Amino acid sequence: MSLAVLHSRALAGMNAPEVTVEVHLAGGLPSFTVVGLPETEVKEARDRVRAALVNAHFEFPARRLTVNLAPADLPKESGRFDLPIALGILAASGQLPADKLDEYEFAGELSLTGDLRPIRGALAMTYSAHRCGRAFVLPRASAGEASLVRDAQILPAKSLLEVCAHLAQNKSLMPYVAEALASAQPDYPDLADVKGQTHAKRALEIAAAGGHSLLMAGPPGTGKSMLAARFPGILPPMSEAEALESAALQSLGSGGFQPELFRRRPFRAPHHSASSVALVGGGSNPHPGEISLAHHGVLFLDELPEFERRVLETLRGPLETGRVAISRAARQAEFPARFQLLAAMNPCPCGYLGHFNGRCRCTPDQVARYRGRISGPLLDRIDIHLEVPAVPQKDLLRQTAGEASAEVRGRVAEAHRRQIARQGKSNSSLATREIDRWCRPEAAAESLLRQAIERLGLSARAYHRVLRLARTIADLARNEAIAVAHVAEAIQYRKLDRMA
Repeated sequence: MSLAVLHSRALAGMNAPEVTVEVHLAGGLPSFTVVGLPETEVKEARDRVRAALVNAHFEFPARRLTVNLAPADLPKESGRFDLPIALGILAASGQLPADKLDEYEFAGELSLTGDLRPIRGALAMTYSAHRCGRAFVLPRASAGEASLVRDAQILPAKSLLEVCAHLAQNKSLMPYVAEALASAQPDYPDLADVKGQTHAKRALEIAAAGGHSLLMAGPPGTGKSMLAARFPGILPPMSEAEALESAALQSLGSGGFQPELFRRRPFRAPHHSASSVALVGGGSNPHPGEISLAHHGVLFLDELPEFERRVLETLRGPLETGRVAISRAARQAEFPARFQLLAAMNPCPCGYLGHFNGRCRCTPDQVARYRGRISGPLLDRIDIHLEVPAVPQKDLLRQTAGEASAEVRGRVAEAHRRQIARQGKSNSSLATREIDRWCRPEAAAESLLRQAIERLGLSARAYHRVLRLARTIADLARNEAIAVAHVAEAIQYRKLDRMA
């Protein structure tokens, strides 16, 4: 047989389209050609595959060798095609039986010794292979991630020789049995560590219960970063669908996904020097950025005004739609990006505006320019504007611990369950018609809201966000009706609107 056909997978955004690997041997001068829109790392497979076959004591055919990766218009990247190419050469040259190849899909990068190295996107590829009814052969190091797909048949291997022994029916590969993942709550820093800041803790609880975005403004050393680090510990538990979608995105990132972090909400905190591509995603072969890697988790932007303005403006669309569309000349990709934005900033360039020690020497123009680095449309999309003042000395010296994260998380989880039972989604995700249905305030509360709109000049978007916040506050209070107290508390979280 001079032709062998195998199945593998490419990555296009979150999808894993099927790739047919066709290997043909013909007469003529010895050559090795890879066609089908391969990128550089796929072309380099020629040298890796040749060395791996020789070091595994197979014969590399001295003939005209052509490898076609179909479909030809789908770009192919990474070293995941090394394994199917090597197996195709062995099958086409008669060194390996080809009758069982159609039952499997293969992916794996080969070392020069024939060992298999882990691959990126194993979870997405396994999910697609499972839907096609094929078993998936992949490196052992990637099997834990792939096993998150329930009922998928996963055959992990350490080396090319193990895969060949399985196909030759000499020694079968054992299906991967996933280890039981811990169901206990992840060990996050405890909210009880933060002294004082009762108002800020209340705002965090509301943000966690309804999935709202939050901006903290205050002098240095008031606990903004401490509060943000403890925020994931009070979020409601992830559903199975949320955990799988988040894990799939993590597996597409350069850092990969660790199975022991399954069901743990991601917490991403990029430095303020991050570019727009790092935040949104991109590249010639589009990869997810920080906002997609924070899907169903938290994106924390510390020192918010220090980010470039054009970088911050890229957040506007995803905060509204929960998705990121990346367009390049050669290809396009779309990634989900439904994250909770947590941001922190100082009130002025020196950080001490309004501080009790009177150290601030910033002029009004300097303060205005500093705050002007964050555009009005972006601020309008942030639900909660929170002032975090300096902690009084009596609170710092107090020995009694505050409320623990576990207690707050219990109330948050109960409020979240009320939202899911009522409308099937969190309050922050409600569309306009759904707000009219589920967030209708009582008459007195509606009158108060109208007065606030007139005095603060709230936009239509800010109006809807106040209603969503009030709905969450009522859920935490176990009230179906949105009363005056709920609307009043929601209005006070529009601090930057009051300062406009």
